[in-house]
Amino acid sequence: MVGEKIKMYRLEKGMNMSELAERAGVAKSYLSTIERDIQKNPSVQFLEKVAPVLDTDIYSLLGISASNGSSGEELDEEWKELVGEAMNSGISKEEFSNFLEFSRWKMSQG
Repeated sequence: MVGEKIKMYRLEKGMNMSELAERAGVAKSYLSTIERDIQKNPSVQFLEKVAPVLDTDIYSLLGISASNGSSGEELDEEWKELVGEAMNSGISKEEFSNFLEFSRWKMSQG
């Protein structure tokens, strides 16, 4: 999903992979693995370099919208900070998803 978003933004900007890699200061081979969905969890550092070149932000690349998807409320700054902290700590989306699943299970046992 992240790779698809990066490719979409890149193509909207009329850039090829080499141009994006050069402007962002990232390896073209790594960018290619992201766009082809071989590497599914790019580093935060990679996203921080690529997002500004694509005139977007990390949240957009990750597909995190302004709403939380359930009540239509806006994602507040505290949630954005928590997401940023999780990303910076090295937690993968899969690990975070597993944590949420475990938490739901534990609450249902309750």
